[in-house]
Amino acid sequence: MQLWLIPLFPFAGFLVNGFFGRRMSKLAVSFVACGSVLLSFLWVLKTIAALGAPEAAYFEHYFTWIQSGALNISVDFAVDRLAEVMLMVVTGVGFLIHVYAVGYMAHEGGYYRFFAYFNLFMFFMLILVLGANFLLLFVGWEGVGLCSYLLIGFYFLEKFATDAGNKAFIVNRIGDFGFSLAVFLIALHFGSLDFGRVFSQVKDMPVEAHPGWITAICLLLLLGAAGKSAQVPLYVWLPDAMAGPTPVSALIHAATMVTAGVYMITRSSQLYLHSPFALNIVAIIGVATAFFAASIGLLQNDIKKVFAYSTVSQLGYMFLALGSGAFSAGIFHLMTHAFFKALLFLGAGSVIHALSGEQDLRNMGGLAKKIPITCATLFCAGVAIAGVPPFSGFHSKDAILGAAYEYSPWMYWLGVITAFMTAFYVFRALFLCFFGSYRGHHHPHESPLVMWGPLAILAALSLGGGYINVPKFLEPMFPLAAESGNEWTVYVSIAAGLGGIALAYLFYVVAPSIPEVLAGSLHGLYTLIYNKYFVDELYDETVVRPVVDGSRTLLWRGADASLIDGAVNGIGRAARGIGGILKFAQNGYIRDYAGWVVLGSIAIVVYMAFSGGAR
Repeated sequence: MQLWLIPLFPFAGFLVNGFFGRRMSKLAVSFVACGSVLLSFLWVLKTIAALGAPEAAYFEHYFTWIQSGALNISVDFAVDRLAEVMLMVVTGVGFLIHVYAVGYMAHEGGYYRFFAYFNLFMFFMLILVLGANFLLLFVGWEGVGLCSYLLIGFYFLEKFATDAGNKAFIVNRIGDFGFSLAVFLIALHFGSLDFGRVFSQVKDMPVEAHPGWITAICLLLLLGAAGKSAQVPLYVWLPDAMAGPTPVSALIHAATMVTAGVYMITRSSQLYLHSPFALNIVAIIGVATAFFAASIGLLQNDIKKVFAYSTVSQLGYMFLALGSGAFSAGIFHLMTHAFFKALLFLGAGSVIHALSGEQDLRNMGGLAKKIPITCATLFCAGVAIAGVPPFSGFHSKDAILGAAYEYSPWMYWLGVITAFMTAFYVFRALFLCFFGSYRGHHHPHESPLVMWGPLAILAALSLGGGYINVPKFLEPMFPLAAESGNEWTVYVSIAAGLGGIALAYLFYVVAPSIPEVLAGSLHGLYTLIYNKYFVDELYDETVVRPVVDGSRTLLWRGADASLIDGAVNGIGRAARGIGGILKFAQNGYIRDYAGWVVLGSIAIVVYMAFSGGAR
């Protein structure tokens, strides 16, 4: 099957644009960047056509990477049903984002550099998906972290962009430390890092066998996933990732990096099924993240920040599905989310492009007639994410909430409230953007075909993608979660979505004065949510500043300047002092040398006399 070609195409695009892009035309750079991802997508289609729906994973072994005693780690790629779904999402949605970026980045500096990073991002994400062992997955994992740093900080002359890139990189290092410890524990206890060998050993174990270290592995993997997929408490980097160009936001939030944590936990499902405690923690973190991030999204005014917190919240839904044991539902929502979230971000980019860089919703309004294609496609994404039947988000979200009700009813109800808030804040943004009168100062214009073409395709996928029956496709790998026997749970979730839309319409179209009245009467709560619960400020006071101040006081002044420099400089001063004394014995005068010889001789005679007398 030559699976190695799937990541090789975008890597070749990275090399060509990275080394020669400066001397190439923008058209050539675009052709290389988009063409390489298209070739990767076509090769994925060829592979899936050849393999069909495999009952067992198809492996390709390339070479031995690390050999140490009984531990043998190879560079192997594997494709199973889970990998097929992920490969289609990554290459398909990734290609559309690449095409869109051609129009969006047309007038930006560093054009070739941007697409080189974009292709490198795709390469590492494909390595992550195709890798047949934990270490190769970790290589892709770290690679997408590097590329996110490069792309979030793409506007490196701006401090806000470099700060955001640093924040993303550092927060992810916390999660990656946990992931690396989990890899060490897996190698220690299983003697292998190959998925097949590890999971076959775990599958034959009773659930109560070795609960301590299996739980430790699962919790450490969860720490890594919480960093990469922006879960509480490591979600803070993702909203700031909006500092990068809008296509970067779409690629990170929809098809690549943030889905890595969901994929990794799903891939490790055998481990989690043997640790009910860890699985419950996954569900709790997921539902807490979904609710918490959705509440923040209610009052955001930056259109990209609204959708950023939406991403954090929807990832929480996916974690809720995984923790409830509904792994196929989590992957199903990952796919539908890739469609409508890519559309939301690219549509937001089209709005920003139309308004010459304006991102504040308070400076928009009345754009439905000025940019009708963007408006229509964004409303397609809106009804999908709100869970309006029969569109894609309804199918995947209903599967998650049904599993959550069977697992823990209180999680279901939090999920329903989150669905209500999601519909409200998404349509709040759409109504502020497209309804009412125009409040800005620019002259809006529709985006070119190269930008709205991908929007139209994603709109179709957002509306109809729910009929791609991913849970049924993945059933041989992950048994379908128990469905709620209560049909009313479905109607409640639908009502929550429609209620959120209706309330947003009332607040921001029918009676726009209501939000101002509520903000005044609920000033304390409004201030708390508007400032995102002051979590960043809390982290600054309790983590960032103590670490920085402690580093300056203890490590720099205490350890480096006083101890290390003091010891080195002290040795130097002592050597100079001793040398200053001994230099008088080497002054170049023969009579002084003769005197030293006489003194030395006298000293020897005296020593010998006294030592002889002592005997």
